[in-house]
This record gives sequence, C-alpha cells and structure tokens, in this order.
Amino acid sequence: MKFDINSLQGRQKLIVLAVIAVIALTVLWPFYSVPTGSRGVVTQFGKITGIEGEGLAILPPWQKLNNFSIRAEQADIEDVEGSTSDTQPVKVSMTVRYSIATDRVSEVYEKYSHNGDLSSYVQTATQEVFKSVTARYNAPDLIGQRAKVSSDIGAALRDKLNLYGAQVINIDMRNFSFSDSYMKAINDKVTQEQLRLAAENKLKTVEAEQKQTVAIAEAAARAVKAKADGDAYANLTVAKAQAEAIRVQSVALSQHKDILELRRIEVDMKKAERWDGKLPGAIYAGAPIPFMNVGK
Repeated sequence: MKFDINSLQGRQKLIVLAVIAVIALTVLWPFYSVPTGSRGVVTQFGKITGIEGEGLAILPPWQKLNNFSIRAEQADIEDVEGSTSDTQPVKVSMTVRYSIATDRVSEVYEKYSHNGDLSSYVQTATQEVFKSVTARYNAPDLIGQRAKVSSDIGAALRDKLNLYGAQVINIDMRNFSFSDSYMKAINDKVTQEQLRLAAENKLKTVEAEQKQTVAIAEAAARAVKAKADGDAYANLTVAKAQAEAIRVQSVALSQHKDILELRRIEVDMKKAERWDGKLPGAIYAGAPIPFMNVGK
C-alpha cells in the first residue's frame, strides 16, 4: 500500500501508524527494572505467579510487575497507653524499626500490603502488646524492673509482628511515665525512704560508737581487775612466805633452845673482832661494859 507523505492524507496515516506503534510498544514492552531494596511481585490477571529479585526482569505482556519494598521502615507511635495490675495508668512513646522478611514477600503482598508498608499493623500490635505486658506488673514492679519489662515488650512485639511477615530490627521506648499524681506519690515515698535509711544509718553509727566505748571501758576494767588480782596474789604469796619463814624459825627455836644463845655469842664475837681495845671514856649508870658479862 502506497501513500504520499506529502499529501494531507499521507501525513495523517503516518501519525496513526506512529501512535499505534507507541501503544504497541507500551503494552507489549517486556523489560522491567526492580530497584535495590525491593522485590518484584509478578502477577498474571491479579494472581501472584512469582517474585523477581533486584535488577532487570523480562516478562511477557500478559504479566505485570509490582515493586515491593523490603527496606527497613520506621513506625513512630506516640503515647501508647496501658495500665498496671493495680490499675495505675501508664504510657510510653515507641519507635519500631522493621523490615519485611524476604521469604514472605508474596504472603505480605497478598494479605497486608502491596508496597511493604505495615505501619498501621505495627501501631495496632504495639498498643496490644504494651497493654498486655503492663497488665502483668504492678506499678512498683514496673518501675523497679524496667529492663525486664522492656525485654518482655520486645519479645512479645517480635512475635506479634512476625504474624504479618515483619521482622523487628530494634525497639526504642522513651517517655515512660505514670500519671502526675502517682509520680508525685512515688517521689514522696522515695524521699521518705531515703530519710528513713539516713536515720537508720545514723542510729547504726551511734550504736557502733557506743559499743566501741563500752568495749574500751570493759577492757580497761578488766585490766584494772587483772592488776589488782595480780597485786593481791603477789602480796598473799609474800605474806605466806613470811609466815612460813616465821613458823620455821619458831619450830627451830622450840626444838633447839641453844640456838638463840649461840646466835648471841656469835654477835658478841663479831663485836669483839671490831673492838679497838679502848674502853669508853664515860660509863653511865646501867650502860653495858664490853665483854664484862663473859662467862656468866
């Protein structure tokens, strides 16, 4: 079929052919690209027939490629509310980072999301898990066991989100708080407890000092008593020894009466040995004259 492109009719036919070619190429174009951090979900008349990895994908015209993100996503949930087992209201803000498990892309695409965004499911699951975990603790334990509470929330949230094909990367909990009235009561209780402990410590210090003083006094008293006992024992021993000496001498004198005379003679002999042969210049009445009693 020939036509003159210089004529109006020829140019019109050329334009029509070009449009048909563009439409054909658009409809029948077999080349597709799957970007990094994504998977290509291949569908045929709405049914999933396969998953393409990153890069070039070639599909027949009756199939369609849908890009599905498996990159890490972040869900910020503010003021998540719950209550403790003793009915104290508590709330927290959380940031949950997650990604879609690569082996569950088809399941997530079919059931939950066509682009990998599960933020609404994450928010709902976070609320449910927080309420469930905090209900197992009373308020004091929730404060005193923060690490365990955080661990329980993390474990429960991982299990919950796994149902939706999401794997948790990390969970950040912040602004963990109770009502203002309860926090004031807690602060007052802590202050009173600190004052009580300070008073107990001071009492223990005073008691320790008193015990130390008593111990020192008792030790000093024992030392004085020991010295007194020692002195008394020494005096008693000396007295016993002296008494024994006197007794022995008495026995000896009673048994040997000549001993006293013998001692007197020994004394006179010693005096005679020391006498220089001179008589005293003056003799008073009744005064003894040396050796004049010899031979009595």
